[in-house]
This record gives sequence, C-alpha cells and structure tokens, in this order.
Amino acid sequence: MKTTIIIGGNFAGMTAALEIKRKGKNGHRVLLIDKSPLFLFIPSLIWVPLGRREVKDISFRKEEILNKKGVEFVLAEALEVDPKNNRVKTTKGDFTYDHLVVATGPKVDYDVAPGVREHAHYIGTPESAMKTRKALEEFKKNPGPMVIGATQNAGCMGAAYEFLFNIEKWLREQKIRKKVDLYWITPETFLGHFGIDGMPGGETMLKSFMKLFNIHYRTEVGVEEVKENSVKLTTGEELPSRFTMLMPPFVGVDFVTNSPALNPTANGYLPVGEDYRHPDWPNVWAAGIAVDVKLPFKPGKVPFSGPKTGYPSDETGKIVAENIIRVEKGKKKLKKKAWGKIPGICVMDAGKKEVIILSDHLFKPRRFAIMIPNVLYDFSKVLFEKYFLWKTRHGYSQLP
Repeated sequence: MKTTIIIGGNFAGMTAALEIKRKGKNGHRVLLIDKSPLFLFIPSLIWVPLGRREVKDISFRKEEILNKKGVEFVLAEALEVDPKNNRVKTTKGDFTYDHLVVATGPKVDYDVAPGVREHAHYIGTPESAMKTRKALEEFKKNPGPMVIGATQNAGCMGAAYEFLFNIEKWLREQKIRKKVDLYWITPETFLGHFGIDGMPGGETMLKSFMKLFNIHYRTEVGVEEVKENSVKLTTGEELPSRFTMLMPPFVGVDFVTNSPALNPTANGYLPVGEDYRHPDWPNVWAAGIAVDVKLPFKPGKVPFSGPKTGYPSDETGKIVAENIIRVEKGKKKLKKKAWGKIPGICVMDAGKKEVIILSDHLFKPRRFAIMIPNVLYDFSKVLFEKYFLWKTRHGYSQLP
C-alpha cells in the first residue's frame, strides 16, 4: 500500500485527498494533516462582517467526511519536511510518505507597511471577519471616512472589491451613507485588472460602478503607513479614515519556508512544473496557493500579484491526484495544465448584485472572455456557495 500525505485541508487539500483515495481505493493510504478541524468556504467570509452569514453557515468539521471516505485525518500543525527521508515533522509526531502534496494555503504578510497589523482590518479569516463586524458596529455610532482596498504586493483584489461594494450597500442600509466618504485604493494599473491583466469591458464597468456609488478611487498606489485615523499612500497623499480594511499580500506558510530542501521561492511558494510536480523531488507535489505562479505581465509603478482563487485550487488538487495515481500505475505521461491556462470562473459579489466572470484561460492569451453584470440579485454567488458546500460535505470531489 502506498501512502500519500496531504498538508492542508481546504479547497486544494480536501479535493486532492478525496480524489486520491477515490481513484486509488484500497491500494492507497491517504493522510490529511491540518491544524484546523474545519473546512471553510472562504469566498463567503466577505459576508460575515456584515451579518449576512455566520461562520457556522459556511464551515463544517472535515474529519467525519474524510473518515467516511477512507481518508485519515490528523489534527496537527505540519512543521517541516525532510524530503531526503520522506518524513514530515508535525506537532503530533513524524509521518513518512511515498508522495507528499503541499496544499497549505497562505500566510498573511501584515508587516507589508507600518500600522497595517494594528490599524487595518482584514476579512480573510473567521476571527478577523468577526473582529471586523464588531468594529463596524462601533463605526455606526460615529461614522466618517472609510478606506477599503489592497496593499502593494497583494494578489487578492477580487475579495476587496466585493467587500467594497457590500460595505457601500451596508452604509445605505444603516442610513449613514451620506456621512461617509468612501475611498478605494489599489496597486492595480487600472480598475478591474484583478491580477489577471483585466477582462474585456472590466475597467469601463468598474469605473461606472465607482461613479454610480460615489466611491473615490486611487489606482497604482501602495500603502506607506496606516494610522489610527488615516492611511498614508506611497504618493504622499494621506486619506482620512475612521475604518480601514486592506487585503495585504499572501506569502508561503512556515512549513514551506522551514523546509529549505524544497527550494521554495523568496516569498515561500513551491516551484513546480505544469504537472504540479516538484522539479527536484519527483514524489513532492503542490496544489492551490502553495504553487509558485509566474505572472505573464509586468505590474506598473506599484507591485502586485495574481489571484489564487478557489476554482484553480480545486482544479490543481484534481490534477495532482490524477498524476499521483498515474505514477503509481507506472504511466509516464502526466496530466499538465499551467495555472494560467485553467479557465477563469468567478462570481464577484457587488452587494446583492454580481458580476459573472468567465474565460477559457485565467491569463492571456484568451480565445474567450466575458464579464456579465447582474444587477437584480447575487443568486449565482449564493448558488455556488450552496453547491460547493454540498459537494464537499458529501465528498463528491469528482464533481466540477
């Protein structure tokens, strides 16, 4: 029996674990190691600060479904790996493997600029989303200017855009919109770049949104410092702010950076080929955010990164699973699909409105790319959330 260890248990890790076990059946032992007992539908965290979702609505305990499908779950933190001896060190002891899949997700770099950690809110974890909810309740009592956006080197601009438009709607619902100057700041070279070099009509659409909702915006700016009541930009401009939410950059987790034999990049990601196999260690694979993605474009005056969203994470988890099974069957031809050639499938929520983004490739060149606004209701976003949670709760990893 071959043993595969997966480090990380959200989109990429859960998919990889379930698919390897489904395809490998009794000939393959699969262990998933994660420090969190919960699977979390991260895209819906934007709704938690505003009370539209509770964390319990978008999460579930993963151990039950993993065990039901024959995957062993180890609740522990992975500390480092010794690829020479095929050994993973964790807080619950050491484990040996035949194949290792690194699907660890990100670490947030709050130190990207002074004051980000202390004075800016973040919505990417359940704890920080609930903290943001509490801050908004206080903000209602004494409203004033707001700054929403992303810092230099950030890659998750989409979630920040979603939060911006949801906040704008929330301000109107609280009947305090007229008391709030709302600012959007981004390192993007133009509105709607999204770290994918934009989509046809995207910049025009977002400019019209900004005008419609009376949102002031600054592109090609970074954050020099966040203060208690203001945000100083790299242009020298200082924006007043009684509430600030910023998406900082993502970097690789400590497990990767503490494993120098894996030759991680400077920002802690793993170099892999289009088959998601490590070039130096053929039994080490990466999926999801842990993958080092080379951008096909150059950012402008302020650096930023590309997005690593749920759909590519799910897809790379499936590719890794298929390739591990092929290797164990003695096949030489592996499945390949570069990150940028994975289809772009995204629904950007805009405060009970939405924009559906579809393309044949995430990065250019593309043969097909379209943005479809839906100003009636964000039913696609809600439907996708319900579908993905249902699919994952039941272990139907083979479904798209």
